[in-house]
Amino acid sequence: MSDSDTGSRTPPTAAPERVSGEAATGPEAVSGGAALPAEALRIAAGYAFAGPALDLGALLWDGRCLPDAQIRIPLPMLNRHGLVAGATGTGKTKTLQLIAEQLSAQGVPVFLADVKGDLSGISEPGAEREKVRARAEEVQQTWTPAGCPAEFLALGGLGHGIPVRATVTSFGPVLLSKVLQLNQTQEQSLGLIFHYADQKGLELVDLKDLRAVVAFLSSDEGKQELKGIGGLSTATAGVILRSLTAFEAQGMSPFFGEPEFDTGELLRTVPDGRGLVSVLELPEVQDRPQLFSTFLMWMLADLFHDLPEVGDADKPKLVFFFDEAHLLFTGASKAFLESITQTVRLIRSKGVGVFFVTQTPKDVPADVLAQLGNRVQHALRAFTPDDQKALKATVRTFPDSGYDLEEVLTALGIGEAVVTVLSEKGAPTPVAATRLRAPGSLMGPVDADALDRAVREAALYGRYAQVGDRGSAYERLTAQEAARARAGGEGAPAPGRTPAEGRRKEEASVVQQVVASGVFKSLARSVGTQIGREITRSLFGTARRRR
Repeated sequence: MSDSDTGSRTPPTAAPERVSGEAATGPEAVSGGAALPAEALRIAAGYAFAGPALDLGALLWDGRCLPDAQIRIPLPMLNRHGLVAGATGTGKTKTLQLIAEQLSAQGVPVFLADVKGDLSGISEPGAEREKVRARAEEVQQTWTPAGCPAEFLALGGLGHGIPVRATVTSFGPVLLSKVLQLNQTQEQSLGLIFHYADQKGLELVDLKDLRAVVAFLSSDEGKQELKGIGGLSTATAGVILRSLTAFEAQGMSPFFGEPEFDTGELLRTVPDGRGLVSVLELPEVQDRPQLFSTFLMWMLADLFHDLPEVGDADKPKLVFFFDEAHLLFTGASKAFLESITQTVRLIRSKGVGVFFVTQTPKDVPADVLAQLGNRVQHALRAFTPDDQKALKATVRTFPDSGYDLEEVLTALGIGEAVVTVLSEKGAPTPVAATRLRAPGSLMGPVDADALDRAVREAALYGRYAQVGDRGSAYERLTAQEAARARAGGEGAPAPGRTPAEGRRKEEASVVQQVVASGVFKSLARSVGTQIGREITRSLFGTARRRR
């Protein structure tokens, strides 16, 4: 819903034959004095929560907007996950903005992925215009312009934002295989490579580290290293190296390296108690959907294995909006989908709510969709047979209601949606066609210069702005290779040794030499480092970090 999207439209109609009762007989009334119909009363009662809740909008019923029937979502239920869906241009982005600013006001940090670059306005007060005032009056909203405390991030520093990077070690083999588009066999081989590097204390900070380890393990000296656990074929190693080379040629190197972004930064509040809204600016990388969607999953997985269990809390620790969610599932392996399902299922108990944002529910696998307790479904199109099929599938995912949902979902206007959430007791609320409220923040992007100033003035900028390049696998393997060459030359035995002794020296593993070195032993004695110990990995093969 942009500023031009908040105008009044003819609301959807109900299916009279499915309504239980014609009109209310009680004294309840809406603006203008008309009694609420019985079915509208039943729906409104399902959203009359006693505790803190977010206001979504007013009920639409039988061609009217009923502002006395407010549609809400209980704050504690925001960690039960959700789905915001709808065709392009129906107002999904502004729904995110509406929910995010209310969460922030309640002291809940929010993460937003800004794919199109139009969410930065959440940091600035909105502009009061005629259509905004009209929408506010329709839904009985006291509209006040207000921005949220926001911080802007950018993958690899591409675009306007604090750079977000991950080390290759932390990113792990499963997510990296998705980005490199490796098949199952190649993914398993990459897993062996990571396992070997973890065991031997070879940190994979950036892509050149991984390339060095793959090259070593496919060399004459390194082939024996993986022989006992399945080995690495020359052909598979070649595919992985070529994929890495192509990946780097596409300009992907900046996303991997140090300093690695600490996802715990997303959990902050500001001094006045409001939750920080972290906006990941993605316009500069929107042509690399496999990359940014997988990076979003890395951030979620990193939070998953670092946060403690909290059970059912009064409010979430964080609500994470996963935009363009269909990109995450496209071409995903069975193991990858299972990991997503398990992460979504378990992260709720750690106080994190996840909202997937996409066009239709069919974009989300059934096992994941089953975990999503809250639904905001904007309009769907029905121009083609595929559209019709998607529409019917979407209707089947809703509880029974007094609406003809096939008709309603194609008639919804911009900034209107069909809603069902979990009540305070955890039961689904009645399906409610809703005219949504207008966000109080700016509905559009802020000026690029202002955005850059906000980034440079952010507390985290100095911590993450400069790329680090400490010694890691590439430097260590290169140094050991140089030392070996100096000691024995190209295949020649060292002075004073027999030819047999020279051959044994050549056959010794380069990494074994690393492990035997004084530097390695010193690092191995350092408690809490990742060098010298096998790294514990989580569901996606991401590395656990100690905060």
